[in-house]
Amino acid sequence: MTPYYEHGGITIYHGDCRDVLPSIAQADAMITDPPYGCGLSVDYAKRFKPGVGDWWNRLDRSGNPRHVALHGDSEPFDPAHLLAFGAPAKVLWGGNWFANRLPESGGWWVWDKRNGRRDVSEADWPMGEGEIAWANIGKGVRIFRHTWFGLIRDSEPGSHLHPTQKPVALMAWCIEQAKVPAGGLIVDPYCGSGPTLRAAKDSGRRAIGVEIEEHYCEKAAKRLSQEVLFA
Repeated sequence: MTPYYEHGGITIYHGDCRDVLPSIAQADAMITDPPYGCGLSVDYAKRFKPGVGDWWNRLDRSGNPRHVALHGDSEPFDPAHLLAFGAPAKVLWGGNWFANRLPESGGWWVWDKRNGRRDVSEADWPMGEGEIAWANIGKGVRIFRHTWFGLIRDSEPGSHLHPTQKPVALMAWCIEQAKVPAGGLIVDPYCGSGPTLRAAKDSGRRAIGVEIEEHYCEKAAKRLSQEVLFA
């Protein structure tokens, strides 16, 4: 299969990861954020209540569609193809949405998106105050505290590339927690706009990403071509 993007040890394939993964022999880690099956709305005008404000519309004045629908998010997610892949370390964000299909593990990781700054539930905020990942390594709960709600962020201000976008800093933390060796290979079968790939590049690891929507392949390739990230 011809890569959509390939440079400096980072490769992106445009396609269905269920077709691509069998061609990858193994990796040091799989770190990914698959569709949860929660039917997330990408129409922000409808998703945000009037009391929250129209920050998204003020932010993007291009007139272009801000996001395309999340492929596969309208049906329950089956992680069997991810669990079968040959990687000693696996980290699956959104694991709480399909926990009944995952092996038992004490390794649950939490991203605290509010970081104690504000009780966003009082503003009828439609987004969760944290996210959870299932991991097959380690024991106990590990917490990454990094503010990320609306325009209030600890990193990447103004970068709104994907409706379930994760901070590069979060994926860098996952790579370190998973103890991926220098030069090691990371696979992200649902790479979206590429935060895992960017974190791998910045830390001197190799990575393979797969994305079914070309719209996001393009965004991932563009951010990988940048040499300086947002602070």
